[in-house]
Amino acid sequence: MTLISRLPVQLANQIAAGEVVERPASVVKELVENALDAGATAIDIDIEAGGVKLIRVRDNGCGMAKEDLPLALSRHATSKIACLEDLEAVATLGFRGEALASISSVARLICASRCEQQSQGWQAVTEGRDMVPKLSPTAHNIGTTVEVRDLFFNTPARRKFLRKEKTEFNHIEEMVKRQALARLGVAFKLSHNQKIIYRLPACDGIEGHLHRVGQLCGQAFIDSLVAVDAGGSGLQLRGWVARPTFSRSSADLQYFFVNGRVIRDKLVAHAIRQAYQDVLFHGRQPAFVLYLELEPATVDVNVHPSKNEVRFRESRMVHDFLFRSLHRSLADVRPASVAPSDGPVFAPQQSVTSSDSLSAASLSQAQAHTPVSQSLLPLTPRPAMSQIREQIESYATLHSQPTDAGQSPVGSSAWQQRDSDSPAPVPADYPLGFALAQLHGIYILAQNAVGLVLVDMHAAHERIVYERMKSAYAAGDVTIQPLLVPLNIKVSAAACIAVEEYSELLSQLGLELSIAGTESVVVRQTPALLRSANIENLVQEVLAELLAHGSTRKVEEAVNELLGTMACHGSVRANRQLSVAEMNGLLRDMEATERSGQCNHGRPTWVQLGLGDLDKLFLRGR
Repeated sequence: MTLISRLPVQLANQIAAGEVVERPASVVKELVENALDAGATAIDIDIEAGGVKLIRVRDNGCGMAKEDLPLALSRHATSKIACLEDLEAVATLGFRGEALASISSVARLICASRCEQQSQGWQAVTEGRDMVPKLSPTAHNIGTTVEVRDLFFNTPARRKFLRKEKTEFNHIEEMVKRQALARLGVAFKLSHNQKIIYRLPACDGIEGHLHRVGQLCGQAFIDSLVAVDAGGSGLQLRGWVARPTFSRSSADLQYFFVNGRVIRDKLVAHAIRQAYQDVLFHGRQPAFVLYLELEPATVDVNVHPSKNEVRFRESRMVHDFLFRSLHRSLADVRPASVAPSDGPVFAPQQSVTSSDSLSAASLSQAQAHTPVSQSLLPLTPRPAMSQIREQIESYATLHSQPTDAGQSPVGSSAWQQRDSDSPAPVPADYPLGFALAQLHGIYILAQNAVGLVLVDMHAAHERIVYERMKSAYAAGDVTIQPLLVPLNIKVSAAACIAVEEYSELLSQLGLELSIAGTESVVVRQTPALLRSANIENLVQEVLAELLAHGSTRKVEEAVNELLGTMACHGSVRANRQLSVAEMNGLLRDMEATERSGQCNHGRPTWVQLGLGDLDKLFLRGR
């Protein structure tokens, strides 16, 4: 008696549909991707009842011939790959050849199409039960229309798992938003129950692209974005990230595209999270719209049926490239020329490509117009590693309060000149302008070309001190401290293998580890700056990151956390009365310091109020 039998075609397709068709949004995704692969420049999407009653996707792509229509609705049939070499370098969004067959097995489907070589269109009709499509002529422009009705009508168990109409449509809307961001040059129209939700014309050029991003992500994102354009090693990253002061409580404004494909990847998410590590509130989420381009052969998109996940051939290189590019972009966000706006802003838009010239300009202006004795922290020279403790102690003197009004604390030459009656002249084109006064010993009020600038002096000085200390640490060799008693740590067998594989990298980080058994390692030396840290937890986290991503920044993060604490305690406190010269010195240092738009904890350091904002407060012009 035979126990194994071949499944009926319809049942096989319905099983496949369980992988491809999770909900109505999955159907829309497959149909829109097919339209994009067909070269469509305009896609109309009509939805009824959250996609359960009707999904109609119409495009102006190349269309299909009469002979291709039945094949398009059969399993394992596609025009996008023909051999193994094609599969190893997929350049299209879809390629499995199962989507239409799977959809037609759980819904009533009509596919109408016409190609340029034919004078009339043809349509194929299936109704779930009968997998053989019925062909008939129809009037149709060049392109394709796929109409899906009564989704899951023949699989009631699947239909019970669908959510309310509004919830299902929200998933469709989010999916269309991602595709519209992925293909800025394609026009999209989305309607629900005969009501137009999105009408997005095709756009080109930076102005057009930003307009669409603003339509889909909101004006607040546009007002806070930082342009990214970085390349190297066959990788190109473009797009926009939001400044740290614009953060979210959830990851609902994060869009990442690989070769035009929408993905959600753990490696990518980890690299971006690390890039924001130093500037974002704990628990907050960054916002970004980023496009990564690389050779199709170096990325495997055939990882999951939904094609939302990818696997990079050189995952460590991709991770490091993303981290460095975004870390550099965020570092280059500093006070620069600001255009008048309709509302308060935290920091101006800054492009990666112009960062070097901006930094050089700010540095030369500050050196030319601000005496070193009037600057909170001299711009040059940067302290060597051997001077870091002396510098910390120097910063610590800023804690002390003046004994009399107008008297500076002793021990910091940068604070000893207090000629507030004749401050050093500050050019009007300085991004942060020049100081006017100090408010309650907490805020600095300054005037620039745009209007009024408010600076949180403690937050700003904390960032300046922190960046100087990080530079000092990075400029010198890592000081190693051997442990008097080597520390034995229990780890997994895979972690032991990582110790051998990444021994050179661990040594560069100042960690000397040796294998003591199949599941244990011995720590013999660590960075001296981390002598008081929990070494066991640090080693465990370092090895876990090496296993997951092939790289780690845990040691650097631990060092930065310590330096951040030192910087916080070594920065100027509230109720410190500053002279105009000292306030101008702080402004000049902010203009020349990386990431000066926010403190070490992610709080903004300055706010701009334009003249228009002030006019609104006082009802001027009404």
